[in-house]
Amino acid sequence: MMQLWTSAEWRREAVAWMDSRLASAGMTRTGEVEQPRVQSWATVLRASTNRGVVWLKACGPGTAFEVPLYPLLHRLAPDRVLTPIAVDVERSWLLLPDGGPTMRDSPRDLAEVLVGYAKLQLSLADHVDELIAIGVTDMRAAIMPTRFAEAMAAVGDYVEHRGDSAAHETFAELTRFEPTFREWCDRLAEDPVPPSLDHNDLHQSNVFATGAKFYDWGDSVVAHPFASLLLPMTRAEDHRVRDAYLAEFGSPSQLVESAELACRVGKVARTLVWVRALGGDLDHEYASAPLEHMASLLSDSYLL
Repeated sequence: MMQLWTSAEWRREAVAWMDSRLASAGMTRTGEVEQPRVQSWATVLRASTNRGVVWLKACGPGTAFEVPLYPLLHRLAPDRVLTPIAVDVERSWLLLPDGGPTMRDSPRDLAEVLVGYAKLQLSLADHVDELIAIGVTDMRAAIMPTRFAEAMAAVGDYVEHRGDSAAHETFAELTRFEPTFREWCDRLAEDPVPPSLDHNDLHQSNVFATGAKFYDWGDSVVAHPFASLLLPMTRAEDHRVRDAYLAEFGSPSQLVESAELACRVGKVARTLVWVRALGGDLDHEYASAPLEHMASLLSDSYLL
């Protein structure tokens, strides 16, 4: 995909589409088009218009679901996401307005932000079948033992390619860990909190400060909603933040165990998102990420 996205022909086609969609929205491009990022899983084009900056995101096959996901999110939770200017599902293109500074540049209270995120998840809980139908990967508890096997197969390829004794030892330990993981999944499957959308990459650069809108859904999966706490709580080991989020679902003191279990199981989902992004490139700069995420299952230290 990177070779395609950096070609002059693709760029001409993408810019022409951008200009056409802007015109349909009553907007005009006023500057040159830049391509600030190209990754194996997506690329973005940036352009100034008479109504501010816009972004065209082109998604790879593994994240193409993000294009139809935006209209769905806007229909069900319009206050929590950007309003897409245009989408092209066939070409996996998404045209978005600029959302302004993110929380990385303009910090906000994380507890307040996660309350808004919990409300979004609750609004989506009755629409899980729609999410799966447009291509969001199913990472609900009942299927996660199968996902564990998928993750181990991918990690095994990397371990064999690397030929490192420490990596082989970690892989063997993970193989022995499978019954424990299966037991976690069985317990989580009995939890009464319904599954929803897990952003799966919920860090400060993916939350706009103004309006606390959530961005970059290409890693998202359908899972136990509490798995979304894994990344934010890595950066803020604050029970006030955790409890503010959990309070939207019930009594925090009664939900902490479920949250910890969801975060543990969610580490396999994080692994498979990396596997999807890398597309089998065992020499990619992030090729070690799936093994690292699986290895974190073996830690006795959890965040909640």
